[in-house]
Amino acid sequence: MSDGWLGPPASSPAGSMDREAAHRGWRSRGYIPHCDAAGLTQHIVFGLTDALPRGAKPTSALHGDRILDGLHGSCVLRSGDCAAVVERALLHADGERYRLIAWCIMPNHVHVIVQQMEGGRLDAIVQAWKSASAHSINNHLSRRGRLWRREYFDRFMRGDGHLATSIAYVEDNPVQAKLAANAVEWPWSSARFRDTAGEDAGGPRK
Repeated sequence: MSDGWLGPPASSPAGSMDREAAHRGWRSRGYIPHCDAAGLTQHIVFGLTDALPRGAKPTSALHGDRILDGLHGSCVLRSGDCAAVVERALLHADGERYRLIAWCIMPNHVHVIVQQMEGGRLDAIVQAWKSASAHSINNHLSRRGRLWRREYFDRFMRGDGHLATSIAYVEDNPVQAKLAANAVEWPWSSARFRDTAGEDAGGPRK
């Protein structure tokens, strides 16, 4: 990946794959734009249903992330059992539908950096994470109803510098929120693997 501007990706050519797997390029769902293309490296953020204050309407991924960092709501992911469920969901299809580069599970939201693979449509990837984890967490907490917000935020990486900055930002999130003294101490992020396996490890491999 170069440090230069990569440009907005287009949708996959018609007929290159079936309708379910076809990448969708730029689109808007609700009030947040999304970008989806094979080979794209994405910083994705998704939160619990009550993670945003009532009436909050983020206008961008960065704006939404700043609001989420306020740690509003029930913060059920403070539970190690619940955070572990989410981490397993992220790791499940690593190397099959996407390459997992970095992640951090915060008390009320999740950061993930992945490289999309051919046929690994972004909305389907995020939905799979949410669906699998919601079922297990609801059972564990004996709760019912929606766990995750319908909307998510994504930003594609413009180059190596942008990617390096984003990885550092994701893994440093608990430190900035004063939940850990340093990134390696937080038990639910890729920082602990990067610290032992080296900067290029990109987290654990299955």
